[in-house]
Amino acid sequence: MNRLPPVFNPSVPFSTQIEKGLLEGMIITVCGRVLPDADRFHVNLKHNSDVVLHVNPRYKWFWTDCGYVVHNTCQKGTWGYEEHKSETPFPRGLKFALQILITQDSYKISANGKPFSEYKHRMPFQNVDSICIGGMVELNLVALQHLAPHHAAPLGSFMIPYKSIIHGGLQPDQVIIIIQGFVNPQTDRMGFSLRHKTGIAFDYSARFDENEIVCNSCEDGKWGEEERPCNMPFKRGNFFEVTICTRRHHYEVYVNGGLNYTYRHRFTKLEEIDVLEVTGDVQLSFVQP
Repeated sequence: MNRLPPVFNPSVPFSTQIEKGLLEGMIITVCGRVLPDADRFHVNLKHNSDVVLHVNPRYKWFWTDCGYVVHNTCQKGTWGYEEHKSETPFPRGLKFALQILITQDSYKISANGKPFSEYKHRMPFQNVDSICIGGMVELNLVALQHLAPHHAAPLGSFMIPYKSIIHGGLQPDQVIIIIQGFVNPQTDRMGFSLRHKTGIAFDYSARFDENEIVCNSCEDGKWGEEERPCNMPFKRGNFFEVTICTRRHHYEVYVNGGLNYTYRHRFTKLEEIDVLEVTGDVQLSFVQP
């Protein structure tokens, strides 16, 4: 299976090879922060010197300072017709999460958990051999995964509580969870749990009634000591994106492009952790796995 292991906090400009090209159902995730004085940055999918897909947020138009986003393709040194989106979901100075889903007909691009644009293929996506990112941006995470088609759905179409099987269990140094959705305005709590046969290896709970995040583990019905990150990254009535990365000694939880918490493994048999559960008053639009 084609997969690019997650790259954490790479320097910019950033470039990495895709050994076997892109496949339908793959998703590219880019998390970072736009610099406060940025004029532009770009995410390019390339084939040799050609730019198969150019995603280019810009922050200065000749008649306005409002941001916008350009999509385009460059073949044999010649740029094609620019496709513009006149409102940018990547404000200067703020964190972002950009995802590009490869489908048979187009690239479907989302920002911060919300669908943003669609770009019809002008060149074969199978020929893409590298990802290149440059401009006035800081990067937290770049990853490529191959998703099952049914994991993308209209907002709210997932049943809550939601459970998904993690086939083969967890593996170190992989992005294993990507969750996008919407926090309902009246919600008190929502949570994400990684489970095994006898307990919960990792429970990440957003408690809006307490304005806190609580992390814990449960074994044979007994909860351990709570860990509480110092900030609440979710807001009622807002979209969100959560990425949970499994490292050899801990989990890393990214929310809307920024690292929120690192939780050291208490249950260390990662291959036995085989269920993801999402609970609470939340609407889901995308889940991996």
